[in-house]
Amino acid sequence: MGRTSDAGEKILAAGRALFEARGYSALGVAEICRAAGVPKGSFYYFYESKEALALAVVDEHWAEQRREWTRVLGGDAEPLERLRQLFEETEAGLRAGQQGCGTVLGCLFGNLSLEMSNQTEAVRTRLQEIFDAQVEMVDAVVTEARDRGDVTVTDTGEAARSVVAQLEGQVMFAKLYNNTGRLTPLWSNCRALLGASAA
Repeated sequence: MGRTSDAGEKILAAGRALFEARGYSALGVAEICRAAGVPKGSFYYFYESKEALALAVVDEHWAEQRREWTRVLGGDAEPLERLRQLFEETEAGLRAGQQGCGTVLGCLFGNLSLEMSNQTEAVRTRLQEIFDAQVEMVDAVVTEARDRGDVTVTDTGEAARSVVAQLEGQVMFAKLYNNTGRLTPLWSNCRALLGASAA
């Protein structure tokens, strides 16, 4: 029993590493199984298709990221400080990844959105749900900041969407230029976008 479960974990881990580094389309099931060190037949015991594995990878990654976002955005600091912490931790995570493999891998969700938006409806829908959840989490913090008089923005939902889009876009630039410094302007841009009062 432990062995089969171990094989499933190996496939999931290999799929995640390969999707992050290479994307979805360029990979075949045989290559994922080679990287996982399991026979190809094992793949179909756990996943009915490469798309099913991609969904599992996305769900696992979101569960981890949601925990981190909840910890930071639900913390005790003032609302804008929590947003700043989110940006700083995102930049630090990308920098750690770059030190590990030599390149900025970017955001798994953003990368898959760009690559797969018109390939597989199931993955596209799941990614939409994740970005919507991110916007909701940021919206709660922006609303709190507005209620305190820290920002002047009136439509908190649209502002939150813009903050998430800016974060995602700067992460994409960091990947494109292989430079985590591309995330440095996030905080001042976010303050301007929200109409934040002077610090």
